[in-house]
Amino acid sequence: MQSGPLIDSDLPVGVLLAAGFGRRFDATGARNKLLAPLEDGRSVAWHSARTLATALPGALAIVRPDQQALSEQLREAGCHVIATARAEAGMGAALAAAVEQTPGARGWVVALADMPWVPLELVRAVALSIVTPEAIAAPWRDGRRGHPVGFGAAWRDALQRLDGDQGARALLETRTVTRILTDDDGAFRDIDTHADLPGSSAGPA
Repeated sequence: MQSGPLIDSDLPVGVLLAAGFGRRFDATGARNKLLAPLEDGRSVAWHSARTLATALPGALAIVRPDQQALSEQLREAGCHVIATARAEAGMGAALAAAVEQTPGARGWVVALADMPWVPLELVRAVALSIVTPEAIAAPWRDGRRGHPVGFGAAWRDALQRLDGDQGARALLETRTVTRILTDDDGAFRDIDTHADLPGSSAGPA
């Protein structure tokens, strides 16, 4: 049995959601987009996990069961991996599972494993913006919310009630969010299809 994640009482817990099926990347499920290599040969998931775990040591990653290769890369990058069948229901269910695993957390910074270009400084800025239990914080640019998103401890029950694939969007639409203004594309850029990978003729410049 794995030991639990190390929780720093002064910072929120980093949560990497890495349980998606990525069907737009490969409808057959044969290729996991999170294992696709970037320019340096490291995978999408490794980069996402490395940034989160460096900014918030003790960060955990949620995966579906039987994702050994992905779990190995996430651990190598510094995350504590939690494999749960609950995550198969979608992003909301995966986040709820992560919150349940960290009852002593002062909050959570939720990142997506298919966003490998989020800058370390922005993750830290989100974490440091969770100054009260009721706080919610996220990167912002031109009226658009980016990732990661931070939640204070007061949102524990609401996050634990999440299910399916909706995530915490409903909370973000009805509550005041501390906006961390940024011009960095990494907070808004993800890997959804093959065209999003660097080097693709259809990818972003």
